[in-house]
Amino acid sequence: MDSEAGVQGHMDHRWGLSLPEEVLVYIFQMVVIQEGAVPFLCRMARVCHLWNAAASAPSLWRRVSVGYCWIEPGKTQLPKTEMRIKDTLHWLAENRFSQLRDFSLCHWEKNVDYAVEVVSQSCPHLRSLTLSCCEGVTEKTFQSLGANSRSLEVIDVQYSEFQAEGLVAFLETHGSQIRQIIFSHGPGNDSLLAAISRGCCPDLEFLAINSNPTSEYLYLPICIQGLQNGCPKLKTFWILDVILMPTVMRNGSDSTTGFPLLEELCMGATYSPFMDDENLRDILFGSTKLRVLNLRGYSCITPFGLAALPCVELECLFWGQDFNLNTRASFNEGLHMLTEKWSGTLRELDITNHQSSEEDLQMAMGYLAQATNADSLCSLHLSGTRITPPALRLVIGQSTALSYLNLSSCRHLPRELQRVHRGQEDIRQLLDHLD
Repeated sequence: MDSEAGVQGHMDHRWGLSLPEEVLVYIFQMVVIQEGAVPFLCRMARVCHLWNAAASAPSLWRRVSVGYCWIEPGKTQLPKTEMRIKDTLHWLAENRFSQLRDFSLCHWEKNVDYAVEVVSQSCPHLRSLTLSCCEGVTEKTFQSLGANSRSLEVIDVQYSEFQAEGLVAFLETHGSQIRQIIFSHGPGNDSLLAAISRGCCPDLEFLAINSNPTSEYLYLPICIQGLQNGCPKLKTFWILDVILMPTVMRNGSDSTTGFPLLEELCMGATYSPFMDDENLRDILFGSTKLRVLNLRGYSCITPFGLAALPCVELECLFWGQDFNLNTRASFNEGLHMLTEKWSGTLRELDITNHQSSEEDLQMAMGYLAQATNADSLCSLHLSGTRITPPALRLVIGQSTALSYLNLSSCRHLPRELQRVHRGQEDIRQLLDHLD
């Protein structure tokens, strides 16, 4: 019996050696999706010959992110270690990256130029390059991309220090292949935005500009008319944590059609004194296909300005405000015009800290409740508003798909209800407390 148990235990220990290689590849694929290819596949390749063969499958290496080796604070990387890093990356590029599509470098303080050169030379199918929180990104990086990466469509250099002149030169020559650009606003980046506005990326569909936590450049001057002319196919436009300063606005001429394909506009900011109804209209006057509108923190925009927008099938409106006594009274009526206009399509609505009157909120919730598609609304942020039990009862009773409801700091409700309610069952139970 002991010998049989020993044999069985030995077989259990070797289960991984008896699996078909394609099964191992499938298992590894599930892990790669969650954890990434590096360092997981490198470690699996050291288990045995079978696992090495499975971990070498090119299909597992289509998306790779490489972080920089940790260095003890106050110390520098030894030359031998730096050479090993280069050799390893070179070996991976030649032996594993034949089907690489998306490549990312994170927190690299040196050798970015070398890494991009090696990868671009060995990866003809490279589609996306992300350089996150990297330093020392010179013109050579973008020259390597121009010489080798004919399939490149996505460039993400947010939070990285890079030579804007190099990227501008790349876009001027190869910008027609780029579909997405993401970067952080900083010194010298005005030339990058100017190049995009000149039409260097005529097929650009996604543009995201955010602030760099280490930079003091918070004001972002943008020629809206130029950007509309230069990016006629733009579908997603994000401006995050920077203060937008429109420099040239549409003057009524027919020189631009706006952003006719725009589906998502996100301009989240703590405060922006330059963005009002007129400026918003100049951005969105041609955006009839808009689905997502994020205006968190933009207190100078009014319900009347939003209701005048040409989009008729808005699905997500995020218009929450910070708790600020100086801005809370800037708009207090007209919210019902928005829910009346988009009641049939709204899936998410955020009006945090809006000081609409009880009557206005009652009308707004009534329009949501009367919507033809009552099962479309799934998320509602009412924190800090004057919502009352009768108004709340209207929308809860009809919105059968509602699964998130934020009632924090709603002073007109019983204290026990002033919290975040998650799940349809939790929200349906509110009706018992509102009766």
